[in-house]
Parts: sequence; C-alpha cells; structure tokens
Amino acid sequence: MERAFPNRAEAGRVLAEKLEKYAGRNDVIVLGLPRGGVPVAYEVAKSLRAPLDVFIVRKLGVPGFEELAAGAIASGGMRVLNEDVLRALPNADEIIESVTAKETAELERREKSYRDDRPAPELRDRVVILVDDGLATGATMRAAVKALRQRGVAKIVVAVPVGPPDTCREFEDEADETICASAPEFFQAVGQYYEDFSQTSDEEVRDLLARAAEDR
Repeated sequence: MERAFPNRAEAGRVLAEKLEKYAGRNDVIVLGLPRGGVPVAYEVAKSLRAPLDVFIVRKLGVPGFEELAAGAIASGGMRVLNEDVLRALPNADEIIESVTAKETAELERREKSYRDDRPAPELRDRVVILVDDGLATGATMRAAVKALRQRGVAKIVVAVPVGPPDTCREFEDEADETICASAPEFFQAVGQYYEDFSQTSDEEVRDLLARAAEDR
C-alpha cells in the first residue's frame, strides 16, 4: 500500500504542490466539499493565496433506500437527477420533490452556519479548484462538477489527495483538469490512506472558513 497521509492538513499541503501554477492568480477560488474536504482545501487555498469557500452537495436518497441516490442538489439551487433510478420509482415526481425540499433545507442550514452569514462568492468566469479528501465512487464530486457547469465558471479543476485510478481517469472527461496526488492500484476506501481520518466537525469547518476569510 502507498504511504498514508498523517492527516487531512498534510494531504492538503501535498496536493497544493501539484497546483502551484494557480498560485497568486486573482481569478482562482478554492471550494472544499464539506465536511472532510474543507481541511484539505484550507491548506490548498493558503498555499495558493486564493480565497476559500464551501460547495455543498446533498444526495437525494430514495426514502427507505437512502443509499440509492435519485440525484443530488448543490449550492446555488442546482439539481442533478439520476434518470435511471427515477424511471424505476412509482410516484417519482412526488418522491423527488419531497426529498428535494428536505435536503434543500439542510443545505441552506449548512451554508448559513458554515459561512457565519458571509455572502456566497460569485463563481461566474472564475477558475474553481474543487477539493475533497479523496474520491471513492466520485458521486458527490460528479454532482458538484455538473452543478458548477451551470454556474458559468471558466474552468473546473478537480483536486484530491487520493482516489482509485479508474475514478480519477473518469474525471478527466468530466472536469477541465483532474489532479489525484495519489492513485493506488489496490484502492479500497479513502480512509485507509490517512493515519488520522477522524470525522471533521461542523465547528472545524466554520473555524477554517473564518480563518481563511481573516487571512484574506
């Protein structure tokens, strides 16, 4: 197995080295996928001297089968639907509207809470570096990329410390640039590549965003 990162902060510093060409540019913004992607994104943003924010994605789970994703919603009211799953559901429209309402409320709560009422950043025409602590299936990141496409950004860079080679390759078609700092052949789970993979708290996300805003 490839060497594990001590923690998310160290993984972010390693990832930042691969993104050096974006340092000091005023059209770049780093977006972390909460919660685990934010400590990684904080180190990337600090190293690149770029602003940091969150891009929240909530899965639309099928009631009773929550692991089955009927789609996802993302920051800014964007919704991506999984038509294959919807076709198999009776009353698909009602189910999706009900789940969307519930997840939208949670997404809005998190946005307000994480940003401490700071306004959401303008993303149009910017280079967005989208960061998570790793890719597994890539479903959340895929929804984030699709949602960002609808926001008129200039370029989407997907950047993660670790992911399976096939998922990393798939994103080369979906994003404008994909950086997987490590793509081990026998990948099982993101957590196995971290010595400390303890859950990131809402409090930690708030703290890192506030610190990044102050540093700016």
